[in-house]
Amino acid sequence: MGKFVIKLRTNGDVQFDLKAANGQVILTSQGYKSMDGCLNGIASVKKNSLDDARFERKTAKNGKPFFNLVATNGQVIGTSEMYSNNANMENGIASVKKNAPTAEIVDKTKE
Repeated sequence: MGKFVIKLRTNGDVQFDLKAANGQVILTSQGYKSMDGCLNGIASVKKNSLDDARFERKTAKNGKPFFNLVATNGQVIGTSEMYSNNANMENGIASVKKNAPTAEIVDKTKE
């Protein structure tokens, strides 16, 4: 089972990583000023990950593929790692689709 891990950034913002069952990070959020904002971001990932059209497949300047998950308003709510090829990127998208809807939330901001 996947999980959303919430953690503090060095600047005091909070962010989340969506991790697959094997512990690998498959999606990382932006920084949020508040915990409520972060939790809203997680809810948005859970909802939008069900729609393939919400995944923007991109290519970085170095030629490596990655993806963004975007909300219906076009705002990026999570970004993947850089992948070595498109097939691995599609596997990453499939993993987000599989893990996000039922992922538990783990708050590590107090550790």
